[in-house]
Amino acid sequence: MSLENPDSNSDVTASSGLDPEHQLAEATPAPEVADEVQKLTEERDALQDRLLRALAEADNARKRYARELQDARQLATAETARPFLSVVDSFDRAQAHAASGSVDELRKGMDLLHRQLLDAARKAGLEPIASQGQSFDPHLHEALEMVETTDAPDGQIVEELQRGYKLRDRLVRPAMVRVARRKG
Repeated sequence: MSLENPDSNSDVTASSGLDPEHQLAEATPAPEVADEVQKLTEERDALQDRLLRALAEADNARKRYARELQDARQLATAETARPFLSVVDSFDRAQAHAASGSVDELRKGMDLLHRQLLDAARKAGLEPIASQGQSFDPHLHEALEMVETTDAPDGQIVEELQRGYKLRDRLVRPAMVRVARRKG
């Protein structure tokens, strides 16, 4: 632009000493730069594609883990329940013969069912907690009553009101007990 005529562009070309084609050539990136831009764009696209694939793979792994965990739980439940099926079968047979049998036969059948049930529980990892005559342990027992006595030492369990159980090393239910307290 010339100072005399602010609207004149011809003076800018003349004053800069560059013709319009030369100015356009300088504004257009060189082929090396265009190649570099193209290469970086392709690299970015490839990295973005890898990222999306990695995210999808992580999501699929999460879903697969949840499915496998659910399957494992169902299998564990089925394996735990399996030993109890023979007890259910025995109960079914006992009910079918209960009306025609004697009281003594019914009692024998109940004893057998009780043994089968305890055996099935043991196979599942369930063990009764020994209580009678043991020292009171608040981690295994729940004292429902303190009984004054001279027949047992202080803190000894004198009666088990309800059996407690552990599943392997984990307490399932504490034993409900009466605990001795020495008189005098």
